[in-house]
Amino acid sequence: MASERSNRTAISEHLLAELDARAGDYAGLADRIWEYAELGFSETRSAADQISTLEGEGFRITRNIAAIPTAFVAEAGEGGPVIGFLGEFDALANLSQLPGLAEQKPLAADEPGHGCGHHLLGTGSALAAASVAAALKEHGLPGRVRYYACPAEEGGSGKVFMARAGAFDDLDAAFSWHPSSFWGVYASDTLAVIHAIFTFSGQSSHAAASPHLGRSALDAAELMNVGVNFLREHMLPEARVHYAFRDVGGIAANVVQASSALSYVIRAPNLTEVMSLFERVKDVGRGAALMTGTQVKINVESGVSNVLPNSVLERLLDEQIRQIGTTPFGTEDFVAADAFAATFTADQIRHSIKTFGGGVPARRSLHDGIVPFDGKPTRMPVSTDVGDVSWLTPTGRVWGPCYAIGTSYHSWQMVAQGKLATAHKGMLQAARALALAGLHALGDPELLRQARAELDERRNGEPYTCPIPPEVLPALPM
Repeated sequence: MASERSNRTAISEHLLAELDARAGDYAGLADRIWEYAELGFSETRSAADQISTLEGEGFRITRNIAAIPTAFVAEAGEGGPVIGFLGEFDALANLSQLPGLAEQKPLAADEPGHGCGHHLLGTGSALAAASVAAALKEHGLPGRVRYYACPAEEGGSGKVFMARAGAFDDLDAAFSWHPSSFWGVYASDTLAVIHAIFTFSGQSSHAAASPHLGRSALDAAELMNVGVNFLREHMLPEARVHYAFRDVGGIAANVVQASSALSYVIRAPNLTEVMSLFERVKDVGRGAALMTGTQVKINVESGVSNVLPNSVLERLLDEQIRQIGTTPFGTEDFVAADAFAATFTADQIRHSIKTFGGGVPARRSLHDGIVPFDGKPTRMPVSTDVGDVSWLTPTGRVWGPCYAIGTSYHSWQMVAQGKLATAHKGMLQAARALALAGLHALGDPELLRQARAELDERRNGEPYTCPIPPEVLPALPM
């Protein structure tokens, strides 16, 4: 038993040495993807750079997963079990920002920027996969490790289309992470979501000379919004409904508008509840069309399932985090973070601590501790396509401490901090935790059995159902 523990320790130490030896190259890869800043399903250069890197590591590449040009799977090793590391690399529209500057100033007007840290997320997961693969090869261990390049997390539901294509069906476990301001286990479930477009069609006419001959699609859209506002009182407290106008018909006030379109995002704690709420929202849209003598077409664009947490994998990740220890931030890191912290309100800082750090006090601008883990999942009122993976295979996640405390997601401050040494250090911490946990899982069939049993219990006999209708295809660029 003692020699077995000693051997595991030696392999883990070798794994970390492999990871640290690659740290500079992968930090450079993350910086290049930050510079590419490509929107969902358009991550051509980002995918090519990752493929080139992983081919150099000896990975076998399967391209065009789910007929998506930027989705690929990189695999190394032989036999089983099979573990996967989930990566992303899409940026956000209109978030261009000069790097390192604690002042809002676009690098290029109206261009995308990495306001959710996906340049770090994908690169860190790829680094974890490469390090585990190197350790397996060096020590002649069985098992396969995969890196999943998952495009268009931001609204495109890339992992959902990949799940629908069967990409995750044979995985024994999946690991992922997300850049954050804190260091610890990401033990949260999330909301299921459906995104649909309601398009109203009417009859145009002169609004003064012949209004009685017109049928206003714009009136229908406004009435739908009013109806949904009344619906809000009668839906689950945890549910959310958001909307935006896609089309208002035109800018001439003296025309009865013949077209309009609304984008609706509907969220609820699970897929069954979100589908039920979606039916009620659809009824409101149909009622608005009936009241105005117009027609409505309803098209689902995307959707994701709620995340099913897995305490077996989360405990494993927490053990690795505590073995790794706190993040080695230096004086220069704190000076840079202080400059960004000065741009946050007190409410933003408090919200950041409450949401991600629990009872961690904001003594400093960077989190140089470890968030306590009690094994109890919390609910985050957000949505992610990781949820669909978590319905198919046990999934564990961590937060990586990449940004100043108080940094909001999808903000210029997050973009600006994306190439700092702080961001690289947080990415490396997350990669270490994922790699160690993945290596441990590959050598522990009983742990994988327990993780699968927990997933089965959380599913409670309910099979995975893809939230996106089979006729809906990824919104690939033309």
